[in-house]
Amino acid sequence: MADRTPIRTGIIGYGLSGRVFHSPFISTNPRFSLEVISTSHAGRQTVAKSQHPEAEIVGSPDELFERKLDLIVLASPAHVHLEQGLAALATGAALVIDKPFAATTAEAETLIVAAEEAGVPLSVFQNRRWDGDFLTVRRLLAEGALGSVHRFESTFERWSPGLRDRWQDTTTSAQGAGITYDLGSHLIDQALQLFGPASVAHAELAVLRTGGVSDDEAFISLLHESGVRSHLTLSRFAAQNAPRFRVLGSASAYSVYGLDGQEPALGAGVLPTEDGFGVEPPEKWGQVGIAGSSDTPLVPVPTERGDYAAFYAGMAAAIRDGEPVPVLPREALETLRIIERVHELARA
Repeated sequence: MADRTPIRTGIIGYGLSGRVFHSPFISTNPRFSLEVISTSHAGRQTVAKSQHPEAEIVGSPDELFERKLDLIVLASPAHVHLEQGLAALATGAALVIDKPFAATTAEAETLIVAAEEAGVPLSVFQNRRWDGDFLTVRRLLAEGALGSVHRFESTFERWSPGLRDRWQDTTTSAQGAGITYDLGSHLIDQALQLFGPASVAHAELAVLRTGGVSDDEAFISLLHESGVRSHLTLSRFAAQNAPRFRVLGSASAYSVYGLDGQEPALGAGVLPTEDGFGVEPPEKWGQVGIAGSSDTPLVPVPTERGDYAAFYAGMAAAIRDGEPVPVLPREALETLRIIERVHELARA
């Protein structure tokens, strides 16, 4: 019989990641009990207490580590993941680390070994495996709807031209910051999930914002062992956006614009348990077909329902039921390895 004892959980960090991407799924899943939130920021402490009155709010990770927890979530900057991750594992708790996994592959490997030696589950929060548009691409590939795919284009662009007082804007790429470590962790992971192992064929990085200390824009070309080429484009400085996905095959193609709606919904305070969460309206659906063809015309394709909650459902199954973690740490390590190679090529 499955162990239904609530998984006592603590979150380190209550910025965007802890507030929007982790706490809503932990607090609404009955298999978890959100016990402790650690943040040294006074304003975030107030917000955390108002949103999760059942949780204890502490000012440092060390205070959180003193509690007896089953799961610790690192919603903190990449450059502290090694130190905090090792301390978390030393308590015997399972561990979820937000992407990017770590600042370097060496640090990530150290965390993997420590988790294996401790015999506890370790996973990396690659939540965009459960974006509705990505799930739609997976479905179309499984159905063979596009024929043999030769090119996968994935673009994640935003308009954020000013620097802000946040770690992503004040920390260097050597410490795991920059758009390639941030959004690139998602796009590379998605490409590897769809088309398998890959090498970096070409990479371009640019710092565009005045005073910036890490890359604001990137283009990455991956050549998969399967023969597919992935073209990944990332930008914080894009006033207009390309398609989120364009998948070109021998029989047809798929394209879709706009970003998955789960993040903005969560940011607006919508809970993942509310009706319609993760459902994209018809006007946001992508299209399959051949432009200008009467035999294979462009037709709208319903977007699969987005399901970020599946990650924590998977973590509960890993912790209590002995199932595999939802994102294997060595898969996240391979994503990090490619990011390091991108930076090497861009410096050459």
